[in-house]
Amino acid sequence: MDEAIRCTSEHEWIRVEEGLAVVGLTDYAQSELGDIVYVELPEIGARFEKGEVFGTVESVKSVTDLYSPISGEIKEVNVELEAHPELINQDPYHQGWVMKLEIQDSSEMDDLMTDAEYEEFISGGVEE
Repeated sequence: MDEAIRCTSEHEWIRVEEGLAVVGLTDYAQSELGDIVYVELPEIGARFEKGEVFGTVESVKSVTDLYSPISGEIKEVNVELEAHPELINQDPYHQGWVMKLEIQDSSEMDDLMTDAEYEEFISGGVEE
C-alpha cells in the first residue's frame, strides 16, 4: 500500500486523487474472499453516507457488502469490473478500484486508519 491510502475496519481503502476519493477493497480483504466473480457497482450520482452499503462483491466463498468510507456523491464507477471482477484480486489498489466519490466532508478521512494502523488491525493488534 502507500501512505496516501486510508482504510476502514470493513476493509475498504480510500485515496484522494484529483479532488475525488477513490475507493476499493483492500488486498487483505480480496485475499480472504478468494476469487472474485462478480461486483455490484453503485449508480453514478447516488449519494452515500459514511458506513452505508454501496455495493457487493461476490467471490467463490461468499457475498460481501461494500461500505462507503466517507459520505459523498458517486462521480465514477469502474465499469471494467463488470467484465473483469478479478481485477480486484489482481491489482486491488490500482486497476481494481470500485468507485470515485465527490467528498462531502473531508474531516471524515481523519477517522480512518493509516496503512500502519490497518496492518496492526488485521494482525489482531487493534480492536476497532
